[in-house]
Amino acid sequence: MCGRFAVDDEVNEMIAEFVWQTGARPEDWRPGWVSSYNVAPTQQIPVLVETLADRHDPASAVIRRAEAARWSLIPGWSRDGKLKFPTFNARAETAGSQSIWKDSVVSRRALVPAAGYYEWKTEGKRKTPYFIRHPEHPIAFAGLYSWWKGTGEWQLTASILTMPATDQLEWIHPRNPMPLPHEAWDWWLDPTAPGDQRMVDEAVRMSQAQAQQLTAHEVAPLSGDGPSLIEPVNSL
Repeated sequence: MCGRFAVDDEVNEMIAEFVWQTGARPEDWRPGWVSSYNVAPTQQIPVLVETLADRHDPASAVIRRAEAARWSLIPGWSRDGKLKFPTFNARAETAGSQSIWKDSVVSRRALVPAAGYYEWKTEGKRKTPYFIRHPEHPIAFAGLYSWWKGTGEWQLTASILTMPATDQLEWIHPRNPMPLPHEAWDWWLDPTAPGDQRMVDEAVRMSQAQAQQLTAHEVAPLSGDGPSLIEPVNSL
């Protein structure tokens, strides 16, 4: 699972490159968030999405956007936003069939960029935090998003998909978020391709090789914010 992650300057650079690829000018791009090394559920997170210029015309231009979203998805049909279980993560195995995620799988898929994420290894009453990252570049997690209006203004909300942990990470936790490789981004985001459970299953398969490249190191218990949170305990 993924209950905390980090967003740093390298993530902002990746987001900028993603947006500029559709012709947006660098001076027009402004992030709706700041770097944080202790991002928690319900906070604002960056999400990358693709939409059609004219949603009624599947042949219209595809627009790439970076948006700020509430990290905990609320489906559009929810009246009060109160759900029976946490929605910052979505299990890949059932995302295509459960009502809370199904509509988003069909047409509202996203990438959630991160410098890395935290996971806790539980041994009895002791929980040891680890920071997990790719050794060479930021991660783009497979995500889902939904617009929710409730009784106020429209709000963008999002969730990170999770899958069974790969061999080198399961000693920490039995699940991990899905790190989609770069070559799968366009396929996953394509607004003209209706998604289903088979698509999610294929995304899991494509994420496994990327997940096997992730590395983990123990960190100090999370408190506050700042780059020191992701430093190995033996270097502090």
